[in-house]
Amino acid sequence: MDSDAVAFAKALADDTRQQIMEHLCCAWLNVGDIVEALGGKVNQPTVSHHLKKLQDAGLVLARREGRQHFYTLNQEYLTVCCGRLISTFAPELTDRMLCGEVGVEALLPDMEEHTS
Repeated sequence: MDSDAVAFAKALADDTRQQIMEHLCCAWLNVGDIVEALGGKVNQPTVSHHLKKLQDAGLVLARREGRQHFYTLNQEYLTVCCGRLISTFAPELTDRMLCGEVGVEALLPDMEEHTS
């Protein structure tokens, strides 16, 4: 596994970072917005720390507007990394997907199976 994949996996391994990523999907938020979205359970310095980890892993993009920094999920890079993981650890599924035998839904758990 290369260092990018390791950084990706480490970034995803934290529950707070996963929550931050959910809020950054399809939105540009500043640190205060993220703290508010997390219900104040995580303070500003901790959110900033997690954003730095996510940025270092390439999972978050940042832009500056005046004194504010805004962040969003880097969906393109996330997709590439997930694709690499699938092709490395589930090569047969990758081959079936490329041949059109199964779609992306094959990667999702069967919800009925988990709710009964």
